[in-house]
Amino acid sequence: MTVKTILVRKGNAVVTIDPTATVTAAAKLLGEHGIGAVVVTSADGHTIGIISERDIVKALAARGGAGLDAPVSEIMTRKVVTCTQQDTIGELMKQMTEGHFRHVPVIEQDRLVGIVSIGDVVKSRLEQMEQESDALRDYIRTA
Repeated sequence: MTVKTILVRKGNAVVTIDPTATVTAAAKLLGEHGIGAVVVTSADGHTIGIISERDIVKALAARGGAGLDAPVSEIMTRKVVTCTQQDTIGELMKQMTEGHFRHVPVIEQDRLVGIVSIGDVVKSRLEQMEQESDALRDYIRTA
């Protein structure tokens, strides 16, 4: 199963934000959309960072309330791990687990085409395991 399978099911919508927007604006986007991360993009649409709930909490812990007025570019994660639609769910799950991150932008030909969360990955993997289990049961019944 590939990342493309997840995107076909959940869609390609990605919430993005400008690097000059405030952390408050990013927090509002997270709340409005019920998501855990927003992709930071340049004016030409390239992914330059990601800001997650964790990044905001860290900024608040370090700066107090003043952290909310900071531009996203000051607290975003700049070293963004990305994937392609052809990556397997297993590979992605391993990367996310080892890297301790929960959101991965999907990039094709240098363009943002989706985002996958650890929840999406786990859900897909559970569905795959259920299908394999059903196939084995069917095989045993007919053997």
